[in-house]
Amino acid sequence: MVSVFVTGASGFIAQHIVKLLVEKKYKVVGTVRSAAKGEKLQESLGADNFQYEIVPDIQVEGAFDEAIKNHPEVTVAMHTASPFTYDITDPEKDLILPALEGTRQALTSIKKYGPQITRVVVTSSDAAVYSAEDEQKKGLYFDESSWNNISREEAIKDPVSAYYGAKAFAEKLSWEIAKETGVNFTLSTVNPVYVFGPQAFISEVKEQLNVSNELIHHLIKVGPEGKFDNDKGGFIDVRDVALAHVAAFEREDTKNKRLFMTNGHFSTQAMLDIINKNFDELKGKIPVGTPGSGPEDISTLATVNNEKTKALLGFEFRSLDTIVIDTVKQILDVRKSKI
Repeated sequence: MVSVFVTGASGFIAQHIVKLLVEKKYKVVGTVRSAAKGEKLQESLGADNFQYEIVPDIQVEGAFDEAIKNHPEVTVAMHTASPFTYDITDPEKDLILPALEGTRQALTSIKKYGPQITRVVVTSSDAAVYSAEDEQKKGLYFDESSWNNISREEAIKDPVSAYYGAKAFAEKLSWEIAKETGVNFTLSTVNPVYVFGPQAFISEVKEQLNVSNELIHHLIKVGPEGKFDNDKGGFIDVRDVALAHVAAFEREDTKNKRLFMTNGHFSTQAMLDIINKNFDELKGKIPVGTPGSGPEDISTLATVNNEKTKALLGFEFRSLDTIVIDTVKQILDVRKSKI
C-alpha cells in the first residue's frame, strides 16, 4: 500500500484530497496544528488508513522533521499547508512568511529525512500565474507557462497583493529546492483559481465557511435586500482540484508540470442567478441583483488557457451550475437537519 504524506490536512482543499486518497486505499499521514483537529478529521474519515502528526507551526525550523522521520514508509508527499485569508494586519508576517517558510521547511525536511519520497505535489495557486491586477485586464493572456513576477516591495502593500505574492514566492521556492543537489523527488504543482464546492464533511458546514465558499454562502444568508460584492474571476470545483492532486503523483506525464486548474470565469451575479433558478425555497429570501449580467461582468477579464492541463488530466471539470447547486444544497440540507 502506497503511503502519502499530506501537510495541512484539515484545510478545505486538503480534506477533499485526504478523503479521496483514503477512498482509493492509500495510506495517509496528515499533519495538523493540534490533536483536536487530527481527532476530528480521523473521526470524519472513519478509516484505519489515516493517521495524523501534530505540527503546531509550519514556520519553525525543522517543523516537519519528526513527522517525516516517523514515517519511513511514505513515498509521496503533498504540501497543501498555506494561509488563505485577507483578514490580516501585517501582510508580510501573516501571509508571505508563513507561505515561504512553510514551503521551505516541508521540502527541506523531505530532502533531509525522506530520501524514499520520489514524488512531491505542492498546492500553489493562479496567484502564482498572474497578479491580481493583470487577472482583471482584458487583452492579456495566461497559461501554464505564465508567472506572476510581483516584487517583495509590491507584495507587502496590502492583503490581496500579499496573498498573490506569497503564492508566487512559495511556488518559485519549490522549484528551486526541487533542483538542488541531493533531492530525490520530482515536483508537480497544482495551481487552482477560486476553489468552490461542497465541504468534504457536513461537520464543516458552519456559519462562516472558507473564503471562497463564503461568496456563495453570503448570498443565501444576506436577505432579499442584502448587498453583495459582484466579484469575478476563475472558478474550479474542489473535487476536481483533489483529483488533480492525486493525478499529479500517480501519472508519469505530470512530473515537472504545473496543473492550471480553471473551468472558466464566474461573477457573483452569475452564481446568484443559478441559485434563484434552481432553489424555489429561496425565492424572495435572497437578493436578485441584476439577472443575466454574468457574461458582461466577466468580459473585462484576461484570457486564460489551460488546455495542456486538461489534456494531461483527461477528465471533465465540473460546471459552475454544478458547483453552486451542490454547495447550496449541502448548506440547506445541514440547515434542515438542525430544525
